[in-house]
This record gives sequence, C-alpha cells and structure tokens, in this order.
Amino acid sequence: MKSDLSERGETFREFWTERHLATLTTVRPDGTPHVVAVGVTVDFATGIARVITFRSSKKARMIKEAGEKGIPVAACQIDGPRWSTLEGRAVLREDPESVRDAENRYAARYRQPKPNPERVVIEITVTRVLGNA
Repeated sequence: MKSDLSERGETFREFWTERHLATLTTVRPDGTPHVVAVGVTVDFATGIARVITFRSSKKARMIKEAGEKGIPVAACQIDGPRWSTLEGRAVLREDPESVRDAENRYAARYRQPKPNPERVVIEITVTRVLGNA
C-alpha cells in the first residue's frame, strides 16, 4: 500500500523540494542500520522517492540482492525544527531511462550530477510519512 503524497499539504511539498540533504536508512543482513547522507527527490503524483547512487555502494548492493520485492527503507530530512521521514520499500533501477529520469529530477532539486557510468537509482514506493513538515 503506497502513501498518497499528492494529498499532502503545500508545506510538505515545499519541504521536500527545498534544497536539503537527507539520510537513507537500510538494514544490513545482521540487523544493524546502515545510514548514509543522500539527495532525495519526490514525485508527489506517483508516491515515488528517488536516490541516485553508485552501483557498487552498500545500499545499492543490498537493495539489488532483494530483487523486485525490495527492502524496507526510510529517508529522513531535517531542517531545524522541521523534519519529515518517508518510509517505504526500495528497489534498484539500472536501466538508462530510469537513471536519466532520476538524474533530471536530482538536477532540478540540487544541481546537475557529474556523468557517472556506474550510476543507478533507488526507487522508494512511499508507504508512510512521519514528521511535522
């Protein structure tokens, strides 16, 4: 069940389009958390959040191993007293069209990413939203 991000208020939309970094939390096979700083883009219409990364990163490898069933993740963004967490299931996309789309979304929110032939996309189907933003 995905969260309907299209019904969230303007404050929420602004917070997830302002230039802020976030953390992405995944869980290693031994149960310990793996938390890294990332840039996140949100497609409010589809309820999909995206993170671009290297194919060889730990997070990408863990998600790829899970296949299409994905793994549970949380992306959390904080700015002073405002915060928001997007929880959901993540899958890895490696096809050129998905990578190009994610790069364009990243460029619109942050800056144009440098070319990287090892780039992949973590797609998160958001199922729960927490926070006060």
